[in-house]
Amino acid sequence: MARKTKSIREMRAEVEAAEAQGKTTKKATGEKATKAKKEKVVKEPKPKKVAAKKTTRRKVAKVSRMKAYWGIFTQGWKRVAMFEYADKKSAEKKAADLVASSRAHHFVQLVKEAIDE
Repeated sequence: MARKTKSIREMRAEVEAAEAQGKTTKKATGEKATKAKKEKVVKEPKPKKVAAKKTTRRKVAKVSRMKAYWGIFTQGWKRVAMFEYADKKSAEKKAADLVASSRAHHFVQLVKEAIDE
């Protein structure tokens, strides 16, 4: 037959009565030790250390210089010729000559390319 288990309140009353008489048991000392540990944790909360904010170094965007040209292109965007920006008239003349000679459409488009220094 199974025994009826004691309630926590009854066991606590027994432990307190034993402490009042000066008698301690192994369980009572174990409870005291755990209470002492809990009290230490509650009494001494450690402040969290805040890490210093690291300064980050941003990458500087590489400045690339661009130069403008006039390019002559076919309908398939294949570049046929390039002229300096100041020579737009000669670029348009070359495009007209190519249209007349080959009957394929050619056009002049502004092109910007990076300058290597």
